[in-house]
Amino acid sequence: MLHVQFLLLTVAVAVGLFVAMLVSLELGRRFGVRQGERRGPDARVGVGVVDGSVYGLLALLLGFTFSGAAQRFDHRRELISEQVNATGTAWQRLDLLAADQQVTTRDAFRRYVDALIAWYGESPSSMETVKEPKQVTQAMNALWSLSVAACQTPRGESARVLLLPALNDMFGATDRERLARRIHPPTVIFVMLGITALATALFAGYGLGSGKSRNWIYMLGIAAAVSIATYVILELEYPRLGLFRVNAMDEALVELRATMQ
Repeated sequence: MLHVQFLLLTVAVAVGLFVAMLVSLELGRRFGVRQGERRGPDARVGVGVVDGSVYGLLALLLGFTFSGAAQRFDHRRELISEQVNATGTAWQRLDLLAADQQVTTRDAFRRYVDALIAWYGESPSSMETVKEPKQVTQAMNALWSLSVAACQTPRGESARVLLLPALNDMFGATDRERLARRIHPPTVIFVMLGITALATALFAGYGLGSGKSRNWIYMLGIAAAVSIATYVILELEYPRLGLFRVNAMDEALVELRATMQ
């Protein structure tokens, strides 16, 4: 359900920005026509300098916001890969325990991985929260307690040096991936982006006022380009909610779980 809500929200933002830019373009054009009729050629003095400054600011905001969103998207995929690698390493380190100790510890390990997979398969609203669900926390504590108890026995001394650090790395990788979902630009960045887009449309419309008729290709093109770029930025910022997702990377954890026999 939240997937649909997020999709509708992002589409509404993109369409709203598109319509608002068209309105700003039309307002700017009408103002430009009136100024041209009143002042003649003087109405265009200095327009190029102002236009260039506003266009440059919009390009800067779009470029940095898009680049940051793409970097965070790739970073989240890297964190999932790191998590899978750490989980596989910790699973292999269980071989250092005695045979009878491995049985209960491996069962706890499987329950922990199953809890993670179940969490990743839940509603996106739970995925966007900072706090881990109770099932994951309980499975993690159970696995850690069993591992510590096994390593404290004389037969588990050889596993203490390698197994416990591997479990710490696995838990840490999960925490880093979880917290990375909350890293987004401040809201003021998106507000400034929207205001700059409207200001750009207004100045562009003023420049179009020198023509005898509306240049629909230019007007529709600039509004569509900025709106689509904004939509893609929002999709990349929330990769577990929109159409561009990192969920495919979760399959690596499912595939690893299938090997834990």
